[in-house]
Amino acid sequence: MSEEKKYKTIMLIDDNEIDNLINQKIVEASNICENIFSHTGGKSAIEFLKNMEKIASAIEALPEVIFLDIDMPLMDGFQFLEEFEALTDATKAHCKIVMLTSSINPQDMNKSQKYPFVKKYINKPLTQDNLRKLEL
Repeated sequence: MSEEKKYKTIMLIDDNEIDNLINQKIVEASNICENIFSHTGGKSAIEFLKNMEKIASAIEALPEVIFLDIDMPLMDGFQFLEEFEALTDATKAHCKIVMLTSSINPQDMNKSQKYPFVKKYINKPLTQDNLRKLEL
């Protein structure tokens, strides 16, 4: 019998495609989820989530965990959080956000804590150890 996966779906949002690829490999190796979606920008990720909301049965397909980079062009992590806040309560309850960033600026950490759906703040790089210890 295969071990039960901790999460059905995880989403990675990072404008750096190499980081996304590395993080995807780390998530896959840790074997904690069935599906991994990755987006190279906040805008495409928000559009994806909005489209999923329109499908009644899609709440299950929404990612339980979203790893979000802060420093991205067009729409940074905080702009993403502003947009995310406008999504349905069901979506916000289902998706837990983990800030995954190279920023060591305490202001960024404090700012991210203003959002109830941001559950953790992790400094890059993502590690299997971070994932194992992830309690959301």
